[in-house]
Amino acid sequence: MRNTILVGIAALGMAACSDSTSPTQRAVGSARPSADRNSGAPGAVFTQTNAVAGNSVVAFARAEDGSLSYAGTFATGGNGIGGTNDPLTSQYSLILSDNAKLLFVVNAGSNSISTFRVDGANLSLVGTTGSGGYLPTSLAIAHQTLYVLNANSNKVSGFDIAEDGSLSPNAQASSTLSAGAAGGAAVRASRDGQWLVVTEKASRTIDVFPVSGNGALGSPVRSASSGVTPFGFDFVEGSQIAVSEAGSAAASLYDISSDGSLNVESASVSTHGQAAPCWLIVTTNGRFAFTANAGSGTISGYSVASNGTLSLINASGVSGSTGAGTTPLDLDLSRGDKYLYVLESAAGRIGAFAVGADGSLSSLAGIGGLAPSSGFQGIATY
Repeated sequence: MRNTILVGIAALGMAACSDSTSPTQRAVGSARPSADRNSGAPGAVFTQTNAVAGNSVVAFARAEDGSLSYAGTFATGGNGIGGTNDPLTSQYSLILSDNAKLLFVVNAGSNSISTFRVDGANLSLVGTTGSGGYLPTSLAIAHQTLYVLNANSNKVSGFDIAEDGSLSPNAQASSTLSAGAAGGAAVRASRDGQWLVVTEKASRTIDVFPVSGNGALGSPVRSASSGVTPFGFDFVEGSQIAVSEAGSAAASLYDISSDGSLNVESASVSTHGQAAPCWLIVTTNGRFAFTANAGSGTISGYSVASNGTLSLINASGVSGSTGAGTTPLDLDLSRGDKYLYVLESAAGRIGAFAVGADGSLSSLAGIGGLAPSSGFQGIATY
């Protein structure tokens, strides 16, 4: 078994959440698999190299106890953009279908999307398709439609997903972002497929698109973010979204109204000084949200009350630690929400935590072997 994965990428020496280089997410229906919440059945964890000379997905097999073992590296047929820590400045750069049988990956350097069939932790490339724009950075799925956020085009491009995972463009499922939107960070569909949301870092805005049964998008409805640099987010329950605010070191909770506008339910709840909370994921039952704090080497846990109140699980803002200087980036939950996995970019590791019924985190061994600060991006887990 290989223990070290060497990736030759030029370092750009820029900070997480801003390290970017510009080139000249259910059966299908959700970005995170759903299953018995007590499930500890074996699964897998995937991340991408984002390498300039040829992007690849690195796969790890997950045992029932949450431990990981290297399973293989699989070429996407496209190129990344390289970089050091967080060059795509995005969440959901690779996502699984709901049944975890398909994996979709952005190739930001060649403006394409790759589809893999998933068999445990082994991948088979289905094909690579043009992304319909420039600098694809984030993916979402609803109604057997794949949505691609093309950050440099300021648009979402839609593709119909065939049974074998192949993609075909769908013009009705494509749209530009709202006027003035800038710095698209993440795209995500609600679990019922009724809404598609995009966070925009630079303009401090959030776009909400209504989605019809055939995946077609309505016009975007623009709302101002509660805090600075809205970045990662996830749906909580129904039409609620929790959004991380990298610039405010906080997270906010919103509800989507019937016209697509956002109502603030909890405004900019601080991480208590934990820096650069750029990525956020929510448990399937909507009770807990976790942010990866790139600037502090920590994970902040939030509880979500039935009345829409967001509050820190621990007053310190620290539910888990990946260690100083590890630069934790994207994060994802295994099926059943039993384990939380974190891409520790600067450490070249996948960090791991067991998730308690009360939202508490207990550190597990995780696994190393990735090239530190080499542009790795994204994480998808089942």
